[in-house]
Amino acid sequence: MKNLIKYTIISIGMALTIFCITGMGFDIAYGGNFSLNNYQFTKMVIGCIIVGLGFGLPATIYQKDKLPMPFKVIIHMGTGCVIYTIVAYAVGWIGGTSSIMHGIIAAILQIALAFAIWGGFMLHYRSEIKKMNEKIRGLKL
Repeated sequence: MKNLIKYTIISIGMALTIFCITGMGFDIAYGGNFSLNNYQFTKMVIGCIIVGLGFGLPATIYQKDKLPMPFKVIIHMGTGCVIYTIVAYAVGWIGGTSSIMHGIIAAILQIALAFAIWGGFMLHYRSEIKKMNEKIRGLKL
């Protein structure tokens, strides 16, 4: 339960941070004339929280020692990417008036960013494991 709460807070925080930075990028790109109508901002924030949960909650799969790592990654990233794609179409991040090429580019960027974040966490946890193992070896002497 503790890890579930931890993953939830981290994933929603990261999703909202990425959302805000991306929103600032669009605001700058459109010269300060970036506007949203019909509660579109609220829908996007709710979608962002859902995407955060879509990537964060399946991360609990890494607690299962009996599953091989590639299977864990497929479950985690597959679930997150599917949820992102559904939400992206629902709130207008992909599709709508944009071209198919924009959708493909957005999907590629989303998958690349998701794997970059996953890779960062993987490196962090491997480093932590290495430090713990070194401390354990030091205690045996």
